Amino acid sequence: MLVEVNEEIAARRDEVLAEIARLGPCLPGSVTERTTACASRGCHCHDDPSKRHGPYRLWTRKVAGKTVTRTLSADQQSRYRVWFDNKRRLDELVSELERLSVLEMASNEHWPEPPSPPPDRRRARRASR
Repeated sequence: MLVEVNEEIAARRDEVLAEIARLGPCLPGSVTERTTACASRGCHCHDDPSKRHGPYRLWTRKVAGKTVTRTLSADQQSRYRVWFDNKRRLDELVSELERLSVLEMASNEHWPEPPSPPPDRRRARRASR
């Protein structure tokens, strides 16, 4: 059985795959900045939230189903920011590749065009910060 090729979808798929091939190192997880209050009762951090300790940059990811967190220096955060951005872009490209595949299958099978998936609200929240 031959699979039909939609030229427009195939062209975009080739672009997506080429962009994936150009991506550099990718780090999973997220980096957040936190401030904390310490355990010393008389410390200034307990009186005023703006005088808490930090900020600490925390890299959090899943490893074998467990959450793993590492503290990064400002220099490390700066050096690896592009790697985190690459991972985010890789996820976007893989999602697009999946969407294109669904469209191509629907076209091959003469099914109605499937609805687009809803936007990822987590990414929209991150972008607005």
